[in-house]
Amino acid sequence: MRIPETGCRQLRRRNFLALLGCASAHGLFADAASGPIRLENVAPRCGLDFVLRNDAVGRKYQVETVLGGLGVIDFDGDGWPDLYCVNGASLPSLLKSDKRFFNRLYRNNRDGTFTDVTIRAGVQGRGYDMGLAIGDYNNDGHDDLFVVGVHGNTLYRNNGDGTFTDVSEGAGFRPKDPKQQNLWSVAAAWWDYDNDGRLDLIVSNYCDWSPGADPVCGGLQKERRTYCHPDMYRAEPVLVYHNNGNGVFTEVSRELGLAEVLGKGMGIALADFDNDGRPDVFIANDNARNLLIHNLGTKLKEIGIPAGVAYNGDGRQISGMGADFADIDGDGLPDIVMTGLRGETFELFRNHGDGTFEDASTASGLLNLSRPWSGWGCGFIDLDNDGWRDLFLANGGLDVDEPQPNRVLLNRQGRFADVSAGAGADFARLAALHRGIAFADFDNDGRIDIAVTAINQPIELWMNRSPQRHWLQLKLTGTRSNRSALGARIICRAGGRAQTAEVANSVGLGSASDLRVHFGLGDNSKADLEIRWPSGTKQRMAEVKADQCLRLEEPS
Repeated sequence: MRIPETGCRQLRRRNFLALLGCASAHGLFADAASGPIRLENVAPRCGLDFVLRNDAVGRKYQVETVLGGLGVIDFDGDGWPDLYCVNGASLPSLLKSDKRFFNRLYRNNRDGTFTDVTIRAGVQGRGYDMGLAIGDYNNDGHDDLFVVGVHGNTLYRNNGDGTFTDVSEGAGFRPKDPKQQNLWSVAAAWWDYDNDGRLDLIVSNYCDWSPGADPVCGGLQKERRTYCHPDMYRAEPVLVYHNNGNGVFTEVSRELGLAEVLGKGMGIALADFDNDGRPDVFIANDNARNLLIHNLGTKLKEIGIPAGVAYNGDGRQISGMGADFADIDGDGLPDIVMTGLRGETFELFRNHGDGTFEDASTASGLLNLSRPWSGWGCGFIDLDNDGWRDLFLANGGLDVDEPQPNRVLLNRQGRFADVSAGAGADFARLAALHRGIAFADFDNDGRIDIAVTAINQPIELWMNRSPQRHWLQLKLTGTRSNRSALGARIICRAGGRAQTAEVANSVGLGSASDLRVHFGLGDNSKADLEIRWPSGTKQRMAEVKADQCLRLEEPS
């Protein structure tokens, strides 16, 4: 018998724990509004004029809600982060019929402004794009672009002269199988799963969708239509592409053990969660069980259920959107965050270090803090340089009547406090249908900034104006390892504490952050470093001076 929801609700395990902790959490976070994080949106005056366009006109095509990835790429190698934003297209044709749908590449002018160089670079795109992955797949010293979208993905090779070449067909990304031609890809990430020094690729696919077969939900009248629930669509496979080293990729999902793994994949996050030297993958799924892909070297094994990350603390699936994978409590083990829709609460899975995770949403304070919000992009990053990774959330509902402001949650030794109200007047009141986020120190001042997209609204660039504290950034270059150094693990010791981070730029929803690794050092002016490169090479450095971006090449 189904109990009516009106007037009462079932007290689930997580609700009970939340009630127990509510009073103490309220006392702990009472001064949250006075947090030290300050952000200023400078996009309107710095040359970033990108608008994320979904071409929604009332038909409620499912693709209209999910787009919005963007990425940080130093495409010209000058040490200043540039920005690439993917865009939608005309519906139902799925073609960029007008320049307003172009993807955009913005060059950082190193003076606080950006210049649109899209046309010269040749990266305006062709279809209805969703997200991207950034990395140097051919180890030539220039970061390349892989753009994913609806019924077609594109590999752009960086020529090193400010231009890119579409090499998708020759590289193996124009599949002959009709089933793969019609996949709807939302996110992708570069990773060297076999540690052979060449970047491979993993792609999360969403729903079996086409504009001609899209169901009508909510009502036949235009004003009553709604976006359909994901249950109306069949799930799609996770695909892994092996880099053959000659510019060609081979799809090897079945050979690696993922033939039967289906999902409605959204955000991808990578980390070596069991510290065995091989990068693993978490994929947030929209109303389907989440996936944790354990990298065994020669095989991949999906272990989401036994690891405890497939469902939330109540054993239910949520509308998984964005994801990130990083150590938030200082124990050296990468933890997982995943966003969902309003009322579902976001998930924080704390790594036990024995191959399993626990739902720490209540203990961290995230459960109550996330209830009002529909989250998409998300990411762990130290915004106040105190040595603890904070949580930034890009929020917005499904439709035009649900704009929401972004949130910034301050990390207080593993517990979070919402300090959004004190982050600046513009930050607190700017509501939109936010989607993708990407992190980088765009002005190289030692404070991490945030770029955020919003459907049919101008891009936001939140420059970090928090009080200055000590910091250290590392830009690693592999020699035996892949040149992007993706998968390298760094331990930074300062002031009696150790911070652990990995080179991993896939973040949130179909987005990519800066490949530079950032450590906040607080009052410490020096740090000791220990680096484990993907090749297995270990490197140590003592008393490294703070307040610099240090470029390191892997020892031979």
